[in-house]
Amino acid sequence: MLRTSRHSEIHKADRIAWLRAAVLGANDGIVSTASLIIGVATANSTQSGIMISGVAGLVAGALSMAAGEYVSVSSQSDIENADLAREKLELATAPEHEKEELTQIYVSRGLDLSLARQVADQLTAHDALKSHLRDELGITETGMARPIQAALTSALTFSIGAALPLSIAYFVELKNIPMIVSSASLFFLGLLGILAAKTGGASLVKGAVRVLFWGALAMFATAMIGKVFGTSVL
Repeated sequence: MLRTSRHSEIHKADRIAWLRAAVLGANDGIVSTASLIIGVATANSTQSGIMISGVAGLVAGALSMAAGEYVSVSSQSDIENADLAREKLELATAPEHEKEELTQIYVSRGLDLSLARQVADQLTAHDALKSHLRDELGITETGMARPIQAALTSALTFSIGAALPLSIAYFVELKNIPMIVSSASLFFLGLLGILAAKTGGASLVKGAVRVLFWGALAMFATAMIGKVFGTSVL
């Protein structure tokens, strides 16, 4: 007798919601804090001044990331909720019209009219609202906006990312801060890019290169600003 087993596939798209917020937060934490530390260090600041700037950058950045993510994802959530309310109303007032909409969607995806109508009938009977949200509006449970989750994830990962260059700056000599912090931060960014690419199923090389490029550019720019302004002030 043949035995069958249920196989559940795990797709990378299921990770988009939290992966985006986590990578953005950690990347921002490393780049912005390392750049701030390097800029202040090259401006001939004291080690205590560098640490104060770094801690202030960590706190301000984490709160800013949380607020930005919450506001932007809340806007997405508002749109989804408005669409949800509209679909509920349309299903209650014009169910046959809504069923015909589903039918035409399935026809446009390659089903013949008869089969499309059967699919629309069965999915409507099973869960009409969920079917319309998924197939008409492209809203799925996996991809739905979660403002609080996005805000907390971004704030936490930003703090972790920012703590890396900050802790290095605390333990190294003042004169070595720019070189060691920039080198270590690029190393961390490369690891982050590889980790994000691996989690998302993308190219590891591309994942590392794109974060390294923008991170190096930001640190170089702030180093030049610190050098110019530090020299002119002194």
